[in-house]
Amino acid sequence: MAVVGLFGGAFDPPHVGHVALARAAIDHFGLDRLLVLVVDDPGHKRTATPVETRLELARLAFADVPEAVVEIDRHARTVDSLEARRLEDAVFLIGADELVDLPTWKRPERVLELVRLGVAMRPGVPEQRLRDARARLPAPDRIEYFALDPVAVSSTEIRKRVGRGEPVDGLVPPAVAREITALGLYAPAE
Repeated sequence: MAVVGLFGGAFDPPHVGHVALARAAIDHFGLDRLLVLVVDDPGHKRTATPVETRLELARLAFADVPEAVVEIDRHARTVDSLEARRLEDAVFLIGADELVDLPTWKRPERVLELVRLGVAMRPGVPEQRLRDARARLPAPDRIEYFALDPVAVSSTEIRKRVGRGEPVDGLVPPAVAREITALGLYAPAE
C-alpha cells in the first residue's frame, strides 16, 4: 500500500526549511507521494499574496522533490481537508510547535483518526510542552516524531528581508528567489 504524506501551509513564501522538512519526512516514513497543500485561506494567519501565486512558488520550491505533488487546498481547517480526501494510509506532517497547538484545532481527535501525525522535531520547543500536548490528545500512539536538522528561517522573516531590500539567498530555493524578484513580491509599496 502506498504511503502518502500531507504537508500543508500558507507557503508565503515557501523556504528551504519547508523543503528540508519534506525531504526528511519522505526519508523517515518511506513516503511514496507527498501532497504539498497550499492552503487557500488559512484560518490562523493572513497571507500577503494570492493563493495562485503561492501555488506557483510552492511548485518551484518543491520541483526537485520527485515525490511532491503541489496543489491548492480550499479547506481552511485540517480536519475538513482530511475528511474530503479520505486517504488510506497517510501521514500529516507538522512541526513540533504545531503539535503543542494541536489540542486547539478543530476536532483534533478526528484528525488522529484519519491520519498519523509526523512531527518534525526542531529546537526551541520545550520537551515538557510536547509531552503535555501529547498527553491531552486521545491517540498518542498515532503520533511519530522524526528528526529535522535546524534551519533558521521563516516566511515572515523572508517577507521582512525582501521588504527591506535585503537578499534572501540561501533562505529560499533559487527559483523561488527569482520569482519573488520577477513578480515584485513582498517589496514595500512605492
